[in-house]
Amino acid sequence: MAVITASMVAELRARTDAPMMECKKALTEAEGDLGRAEEILRVKLGNKAGKAASRVTAEGVVATAVVGNAGALLEVNCETDFVSKNDAFLAFVNAVAGLIASEAPADVAALSALPLSQEGFGPTVEDVRKGLIGKIGENMTIRRFQRYAAGNKLASYLHGTRIGVMVEFDGDEVAAKDVAMHVAAMKPAALSSADVPAELVEKERKIAAEKAAESGKPADIVAKMVEGSVQKFLKEVSLLDQVFVKAADGKQTVAAMLKDKATTVKGFTLYVVGEGIEKKVDDFAAEVAAQVAAAKGA
Repeated sequence: MAVITASMVAELRARTDAPMMECKKALTEAEGDLGRAEEILRVKLGNKAGKAASRVTAEGVVATAVVGNAGALLEVNCETDFVSKNDAFLAFVNAVAGLIASEAPADVAALSALPLSQEGFGPTVEDVRKGLIGKIGENMTIRRFQRYAAGNKLASYLHGTRIGVMVEFDGDEVAAKDVAMHVAAMKPAALSSADVPAELVEKERKIAAEKAAESGKPADIVAKMVEGSVQKFLKEVSLLDQVFVKAADGKQTVAAMLKDKATTVKGFTLYVVGEGIEKKVDDFAAEVAAQVAAAKGA
């Protein structure tokens, strides 16, 4: 049996951009013949993964998972809406969501290193991802996730597969589910006014100041106008201050509804597929060096 070295694996991966373990398997099957191993990978994966890896992924899905007392909200992106409905892609997303809930990875890099096998690809999440890129022919990326495991109750809501919400709460489950649906519809920026990110407040303050300055009114009046605009903005983007979407009178706030239901929302996460995506430029040399280092440890 031919000896498969780390340098051979690295060279084959450089030629094909196939997952490292797939390269090792192909070399073993080809008894160390690089040319034959490349042919095996072309048959198995096609010449797709390398070309797809640089393309923007603005479509995709949001998924949720609850394992025991832990829950996860996950966004995985692809290039087209067509692939977002692909069974293999969806199976991958759901499996990864389950891993987040059960294994508590610190970030996407740690998640990518967790064990996973699917469609003959593996043994890690990253290997399956790259294998599916080759098989399906589209780039796909694990963009972000949020895990909850503080011991509070969890409620989630998916609007199709493009909008997902997870709510951490204590109290009535129906009320919490209603809040999750409200978040999907109204898209608050924070739980309360005090939690609104400072950069959003300053941006709104600047806009309000520019508008108020055009009024030509005295400085003290302008200052009051600005503060009034900022306070109005905070109520509009704060979950607890928003008018509840199911309010019968059209006036009841989320906070008032929750009080009536003896329910407390501890926090929430809202993901909208593709929101704010910017194309990432990777350091190719660093990636190759990392793969070679990984291959040496294989």
